[in-house]
Amino acid sequence: MTDRTKAGTSPDTRFALLFAVMLVIAAGNTALQSVLPALGRSLGVKDSAVAAAFSVSALFWVLAAPFWADRSDRRGRRAMILAGTGGFTVSLLLCGIFLAAGINGWIGGTAAFGLFVAGRLIYGAFGSAAPPAVQALVAGATAPEQRTRALTLLASAFGLGTILGPAVAPYLVLGHLGTVEVGLAGPAFLFSLLGAAIFLTVCAVLPDDGVRADDAHGTASAYPSIGGGPTGATVTAATASAAEPVGYLDPRIRPWVIVGLVMGHAQAMTGQAIGFLVIDRLAVSPTQALEPTGLVLMMGAGAALLAQWGIIPLLDLSPRRLVTWGIVLAAAGTAATGLATSLYGIATAFALASLGFGFIRPGFTAGSSLSVGAAAQGSVAGKITSVNGASFVLGPSLGVALYEWHRPLPYLLAGAICAALLPYVLWALRGGDRGDATPGGT
Repeated sequence: MTDRTKAGTSPDTRFALLFAVMLVIAAGNTALQSVLPALGRSLGVKDSAVAAAFSVSALFWVLAAPFWADRSDRRGRRAMILAGTGGFTVSLLLCGIFLAAGINGWIGGTAAFGLFVAGRLIYGAFGSAAPPAVQALVAGATAPEQRTRALTLLASAFGLGTILGPAVAPYLVLGHLGTVEVGLAGPAFLFSLLGAAIFLTVCAVLPDDGVRADDAHGTASAYPSIGGGPTGATVTAATASAAEPVGYLDPRIRPWVIVGLVMGHAQAMTGQAIGFLVIDRLAVSPTQALEPTGLVLMMGAGAALLAQWGIIPLLDLSPRRLVTWGIVLAAAGTAATGLATSLYGIATAFALASLGFGFIRPGFTAGSSLSVGAAAQGSVAGKITSVNGASFVLGPSLGVALYEWHRPLPYLLAGAICAALLPYVLWALRGGDRGDATPGGT
């Protein structure tokens, strides 16, 4: 198919493809996250090693994302989308092969997991290439007055993917293919096939754009992780000017950054350990825990969506009140999760915590944005996106390490952190109810 033929593809078809790229990249990652506790237990790998696999991947994503965003503007969008979807596909295929080798006893569990981590590094290094290129293509094809709306819809694909991945993962566990047991490696293989289909479709549909000289640009996206839904910062960074650089310690945004970083780590700690908690509290086998784990994660995701798509627009709360109420709900929910002993108790408590985190993320994003002028919006949005990503570098490993020490500990500690942060929020963000969200009331 020639580039001219590709250029004749309808805008709706292109947008649907780009939406699918974002959805699949996020869903494939969180699908693996949701089944990995069961995989680790089945292979006899320490729980902390399981969490480290995703922490290392998140670290590579955070480091590589700005590089790919810049390269997208200089080298063309299509090439970066192919790099991202290609890296995603290769990574999941290799992960599936290594996990299947361990499941079938061809290599030891520790060796299988070590190779799995190597496969995850490919996802972290290359998966972040696609989102900024996709953003830039959509922005370039959209009128300026419609750009924010289009990019917001596109960002919802990333958030939807982090929800769908854990929801469908238990149903992608396969049986035997001939004499080979696929089992818990099924989600990796099936999402790699889906990634290959997306890769080939991009080759067929999108023209080679080469170097772009338009004003549209993409920005680094936060690592797609369980509980790590979009906040709107990425959209702002892609549409706003970065004429005024703002540092992380700038007094205008410093309290909001502290809130985002602390609460992001609390969310990452508790979310990554939930699969292990379900296995141990229900006293079931790793395979039997897949559906209950999926249920817990779906309830948590549903609560977060309820907050961001329903309650927040309905109540029209200020950023300070969003953060304050979010901390209270997250404190109660995380502590209750650590103490729960039944599936119903775990799911309800985790949903309450997720509702709180669903308030906090847009709260600290909006608060940071409202604390600065128009010229600093792009810089601040980039800072917020990097804070979101950084939370999922150390948070999962820290949470699971605490879980290995004492099962309720990450949840009780997260609750205590929330409670300790509340007085600081009430003091540092005073004056935010006036609508300008100015820290300290200045």
